[in-house]
Amino acid sequence: MAQGTARIGRDHYRTQIDLASGHSLVSDEPSVLGGEGAGATPYELVLAGLGACTAITLRMYADLKSWPLESVQVDLHLSREDDAMLIERSLRIVGLDPTQKARLADIAERTPVTLTLKTGIPIRTHLA
Repeated sequence: MAQGTARIGRDHYRTQIDLASGHSLVSDEPSVLGGEGAGATPYELVLAGLGACTAITLRMYADLKSWPLESVQVDLHLSREDDAMLIERSLRIVGLDPTQKARLADIAERTPVTLTLKTGIPIRTHLA
């Protein structure tokens, strides 16, 4: 489904991420945490995945329905609340009527990445 490799050397904490698709990106921590701010933080990458999946899924649905969707903006904020992590997601949808917007908000709750984050995912770690 998806595959990637993250590599870190002696740099604090710049990490090179290479994806099987051929794309690459860099993750880092801000200077206040000892990094250089050379890339998105790991939690920002989680939000990026959720935001991209949300926007893409809503575009696909609107296209399938031939709705006149002009744009979707997905604003995300990750915070800690009562010892748990919480993501606030706000959708700004342009070009649709209120009923269509409500339907897209409903669809947003069932995007693949949304469901993965809501239900959790097992992680198996082993030494290579």
